[in-house]
Amino acid sequence: MRKYYTAGLTAWLILHACASFSQQGVQGAQSDTVTAASYNLLQQLIVSGNRTLQKRTEAPIAISILSAQTIRDAKANQLDQLLNKVTGVFMVDLGNEQHEMSIRMPMSTQSLFLYLEDGLPIRTTGIYNHNALLEMNMAATRQMEVIRGPASSLYGAEAIGGAVNVITQTPPAASNGYVGVQGNNNGYRRADGQVGLHLGKWGVVASGYYARRTDGPIQYSDFHKTAVTLRADYKASDRLTWSNSLTYVNYYSDMYGSLDSAHFAQKNYNTPYSFTYRKVRSLRVKTQLDYQWNDNGSTKLVLAYRDNSIGQNPSYYIRNNQTNPLLADGQINNSSFHSYLALVQHQQKLKWLGSKLIAGVSADVSPSTYVANYIRIQRDGKGNYLNYTPTDSLLSNYATGITNLASYVHYELTPFNGLRVVAALRYDLYHYNFRNHLPPSASTGSADTRNDFRRATPKLGLTYNYRNVGFYVNYSQGYVPPQVTELYNGVKVPYLQPQIFYNYEAGGWLSLLKGKLYADWSIYRLNGTNQIISVKQPDGTFLNQNAGKTRHEGIEYGVTYRPSDEWSLRVGASNADHVFVVQYESGKNYSGNQMSAAPRFIGNAEVTWRPHFLKGLRLSVEGQHLGKYWMDNANTKQYKGFDIVNFRTGYQYGPCEIWVNALNAFNEYYASLASKSSYGYSYNLGNPREVTIGLAWHFGKL
Repeated sequence: MRKYYTAGLTAWLILHACASFSQQGVQGAQSDTVTAASYNLLQQLIVSGNRTLQKRTEAPIAISILSAQTIRDAKANQLDQLLNKVTGVFMVDLGNEQHEMSIRMPMSTQSLFLYLEDGLPIRTTGIYNHNALLEMNMAATRQMEVIRGPASSLYGAEAIGGAVNVITQTPPAASNGYVGVQGNNNGYRRADGQVGLHLGKWGVVASGYYARRTDGPIQYSDFHKTAVTLRADYKASDRLTWSNSLTYVNYYSDMYGSLDSAHFAQKNYNTPYSFTYRKVRSLRVKTQLDYQWNDNGSTKLVLAYRDNSIGQNPSYYIRNNQTNPLLADGQINNSSFHSYLALVQHQQKLKWLGSKLIAGVSADVSPSTYVANYIRIQRDGKGNYLNYTPTDSLLSNYATGITNLASYVHYELTPFNGLRVVAALRYDLYHYNFRNHLPPSASTGSADTRNDFRRATPKLGLTYNYRNVGFYVNYSQGYVPPQVTELYNGVKVPYLQPQIFYNYEAGGWLSLLKGKLYADWSIYRLNGTNQIISVKQPDGTFLNQNAGKTRHEGIEYGVTYRPSDEWSLRVGASNADHVFVVQYESGKNYSGNQMSAAPRFIGNAEVTWRPHFLKGLRLSVEGQHLGKYWMDNANTKQYKGFDIVNFRTGYQYGPCEIWVNALNAFNEYYASLASKSSYGYSYNLGNPREVTIGLAWHFGKL
């Protein structure tokens, strides 16, 4: 109780400080009152539909936009608090910005989702990491676009369930910025800021934040993260622009693992782990030239470099010693890669039927390494892991050169007014060059090997719009080549082909009541083939094979209603069915079963009020529902799902802004992810009630 009293007193003092400071505030600062006229969802501009700026109504895809206003209002301290507002999306919070994802797929760690920054993948294909979004800088995010369904014809591999494109802040037209601090009752503290300058032909913006958590609800769950983004744009002429950006992220988190069934039932947040961790270092550098030849043609050249490493002492690799109950076995590993990327793209508008042609080529060369050392772990009689002793014993030590050469073409035309036809085709060549620095074995990996994977990925769709009502149909494919670990983590390299997904969908949108009511919907069927499963061989061993098939069907729908510039209501939901057509696990046949971690219903709704009588004030209430789902592929145990309610309020007075977010306000006890395996039940604890108080000071002209 003392926590909330202290938080309330702090908020009161901050508000009074804002009132006094605002008397000498910056003249350019404005309240965040938003008029209904500023929301014309049918005319939203997107870049993820065809890699260039276009209207949402011209893209035959299911795409949602998290606007700059939505991002400012949410004051999220991790990205799931934003992405879960998107229809048909559920980002699983695994603690300290770690996550899994569900977009037209079950909640999964598999390489079925593509994460982009300004249209470029943030990681290389073949060494997918489900936590990749923690490598983003939230302070630099201007807008987010989420494509639901395959987008491989545009972006290549892994864009299957969906793609998340984080669009970063551009330099402002006039100098401005902000500094902010926030903290909550669950041990989270954060300081962030942004400053933008306009100096002649140069525009510069710097954004960053430092966050840390100590003494959280679960024992041994501390973390800290530093994220910095610098961008400098040079306007050489009316036709030529040179853009440069750098993003650096340094992240560390205790890896406390999940709770077993006993701890979860007893609300016992103690963990048996006291030394496991995950640390990430990520550097991305990009330079881009944009040249406008004339009103009809433009070309861009992009060069980029990525340097990434993930070091772990992972809890999920700890195994109890079979002969000594006071010992266990584990490992410390590091996965790292460097990437050198080049992309050239040209866009040409044609007179015939309002046509537009977009074509590009790209190359991605990414040498990677993986090293794992064995550690001996000491246990006590209660099952706790006390400490560990490093050894010189190497479990894995290999390098993989990954090269991706790609070309794509995208063509649009308008046969008659209102109808837009879109066709796209992309060709990818992936080359893996695996080099094992240890003698090959079942534990150290295969012998040196080279593998090539080729894929041409088509897309065909159309949109039709008539008086603020429209619909689209779309056929597209998605694919992902085998991951390095799927190919080379055994003494024998299996013959594997890319997993292919075939998507059939239709959808539409409408705007009524002079733009006050907007609704959109999509219905889809996504068939997965060549999926990689472990199949038992006649000699009793298991081998990865392309034998799995899945079927994913669903409907997604959203409504936004703004009866006035004071009130807004948003509702988004999806109903889905995820089924194994063919699936084998450990010699058992699960064909026909529902897939695990696949809720049939996901919903999110929010009401926001911006009262006229107090300019700058906003209040909102948000509800998140996750339906029940099977915890295992055998369909023997279900998790009930959960409902949580979030309250957010903020007030801007002159240059000073204060906000209070109460997430899981009714303190629902739930698991963000629940699963069952041969080791027992596992529950990732959802955050208990979390009250965050923040203060920001804006300066310059907004």
